[in-house]
Amino acid sequence: MAGGQLQVLNALDQAKTQWYHFTAIVIAGMGFFTDAYDLFCISLVTKLLGRIYYHVDGSTNPGSLPPNVSAAVNGVAFCGTLAGQLFFGWLGDKMGRKRVYGMTLMLMVICSIASGLSFGQDAKAVMATLCFFRFWLGFGIGGDYPLSATIMSEYANKKTRGAFIAAVFAMQGFGILAGGMVAIIISAAFKAKFHAPAYEVDPIASTVPQADYVWRLILMFGSLPAALTYYWRMKMPETARYTALVAKNAKRAASDMSKVLQVEIEAEQDKVESLSQDTSNSFGLFSKEFLRRHGLHLLGTTMTWFLLDIAFYSSNLFQKDIFSAVGWIPPAKTMSALEEVYKIARAQTLIALCSTVPGGDLSGQATVDMSWYISCIWEGWGNGWGFWLLVRSAAAGQDKDRCRVPTRYRDQKCPNHARCYQLLWYGVYSVGTRVKR
Repeated sequence: MAGGQLQVLNALDQAKTQWYHFTAIVIAGMGFFTDAYDLFCISLVTKLLGRIYYHVDGSTNPGSLPPNVSAAVNGVAFCGTLAGQLFFGWLGDKMGRKRVYGMTLMLMVICSIASGLSFGQDAKAVMATLCFFRFWLGFGIGGDYPLSATIMSEYANKKTRGAFIAAVFAMQGFGILAGGMVAIIISAAFKAKFHAPAYEVDPIASTVPQADYVWRLILMFGSLPAALTYYWRMKMPETARYTALVAKNAKRAASDMSKVLQVEIEAEQDKVESLSQDTSNSFGLFSKEFLRRHGLHLLGTTMTWFLLDIAFYSSNLFQKDIFSAVGWIPPAKTMSALEEVYKIARAQTLIALCSTVPGGDLSGQATVDMSWYISCIWEGWGNGWGFWLLVRSAAAGQDKDRCRVPTRYRDQKCPNHARCYQLLWYGVYSVGTRVKR
């Protein structure tokens, strides 16, 4: 044990993988699950919002959100996320991870429900109310996102810390997958109950009045997983690293971790006080000393996340537009409103199932078995696989004569070669031919 290391922290670092580690993964991971669901479920319903609130009589195409409204509805939550990360990150260092964790969770529950209850006498009022609650939902997500990773990091041991954090992040894929599945179930149920013709047959009847409940239920469902995990989050003790090093309560830290690890741990209050008096490790976030010690690591980490998130968030938010462009879903005027929601959700679920979920899971496994570097390759494979399918299918749909899909994998009844199973085969075939070259 290092001379300056507290016994409680050394016990955490050296602890074998135990049940409480997996409990922490699930509890912290449900935060990421809910974050992903709440952020990306909006992309499933924006076309439905356009049909309901921006219908134009006599138009040959269904109503759609104006560009400024679409940008606000899709992006306002991310503005709140940025503000929430800065505020709750600072507050988590002041008040403790556990207390702030509960605050962000309750904010997410309330705003998820409120988003589905957005009210107003006209379209403008409904969209304004929805954007208001989506901003504060993002504000809560912004706090939950870094705190979930921090709590998992501070609970984990040295050997498997990277793998446990990767497992928590992998829950984002399941959140996106759940969003698509929930939208499929709700839209299919309403479609079976309330039959409607295609827009080109009857523009008014193609959007049944009950469709207004569909988008509200999809948004409100995001409150359920957050509410279910609230009790278990409050049962988790504060992390020992915060209790001992920030709150300077060695007795409480030792008591909490003794129960978790089921071993006797000495409090060592004197050592905590001596460490607090040592100014060599006391420096501000924007100080020269911090930049000297951690500046390069911080820059590399933040820039990597920045570049990844540009692709990750934009692709998940605007997949619905890509689906139409490449022929994964028929033209909007050939479908009813509920049928369009169903087919968008089905396509997004397939993308999540074939890319986001396996990409996240394999990154966690690779972290355990090999290294963080290998996990990054798998993460890139997961996100790149979905992008590859979309790009290659676009090429196939635009020019049938140049399509290089083997004939046995084509459907002669489908001129754009854009069936889901065909794209899967086509992606595998394309990758295989590239490797052979």
